[in-house]
Amino acid sequence: MRVLMAHAQMIRETVCDLTPTGLWAARGALVELVRGAMRRELDDVEPLLAPALLRAAMEIADQHLTDPELTPTMLARKLNVSVRTLHRAFAAATAGEPVAAYIRRRRLEQARMELAAPRHRPGVSEVATRYQFADGSHFIRAFKAQYGQTPAEFARASSSLDRWLHPLR
Repeated sequence: MRVLMAHAQMIRETVCDLTPTGLWAARGALVELVRGAMRRELDDVEPLLAPALLRAAMEIADQHLTDPELTPTMLARKLNVSVRTLHRAFAAATAGEPVAAYIRRRRLEQARMELAAPRHRPGVSEVATRYQFADGSHFIRAFKAQYGQTPAEFARASSSLDRWLHPLR
């Protein structure tokens, strides 16, 4: 059902940009998804379902970034597909970014947003724990590899910028 809803949403957002052939293909995929949902089955090797599956998986992952159970296996289970099918959908639609890399990247993005907060900024270890990094040093290494500076350096720079932009706070 999640794949069906993700596909329907994707059609709604892109309907104006689709060619007549694209509309026909989107309609066909939607009809097949409805049939599969009604029969409680999904042809998880159908390549045209990969974008909808990817979107549904990303939405679930984004909702569970702080969940220690968030893994490719958990996503596949929630979507009623095999882990291999989930990996194929990500490989086909994200220029090869694996599922686990997507989860890690999104966790780092959310952690970065929290560290940039002007008020009530959490500590680095608190953010590392919230976003399921094994320990502070693991989080620091991953953050620095992604953004070119440590979380503490980033937080200090964000704080300085905030004080410069809003001196009366």
